[in-house]
Amino acid sequence: DLIVHVRDITHPETILQKATVLSVLKNLNLPSHLLDSIVEVHNKVDLIERYKPTEENALAISALHGHGLEELKQEIEKKILTVTGKKILTINVNLEGPQLSWLYKEATVQEVEVMPEDGTARVKVIIGSSAFGKYKNLFPN
Repeated sequence: DLIVHVRDITHPETILQKATVLSVLKNLNLPSHLLDSIVEVHNKVDLIERYKPTEENALAISALHGHGLEELKQEIEKKILTVTGKKILTINVNLEGPQLSWLYKEATVQEVEVMPEDGTARVKVIIGSSAFGKYKNLFPN
């Protein structure tokens, strides 16, 4: 669904390495949408003072120090959701009903926040459009 190209930005041949990787990917006859949506990641930015990527849409990270990893995670999540047609939603469910069990079977449950005072929960899920449509039909309230 997605290609993430991580480069050691401190390597003296980093530009050549990028060209080589792109050439190999193009020779694999991958779908054009996959090649057009590559996430470019510049790693080891902690070794270059005040590093700013000159390439459009490149993300600067330091895997060693954790710098930029949250932004990378968000970018990957955004692109994967776009490619797969899924959404992240928070749904309120009644814990006495079958909704939570259904969501565990039909979606990816990320988080459940139980509200014991009223027997409900806020459930954060990754769900496709058709599955969400089924959910709304089965559980209209």
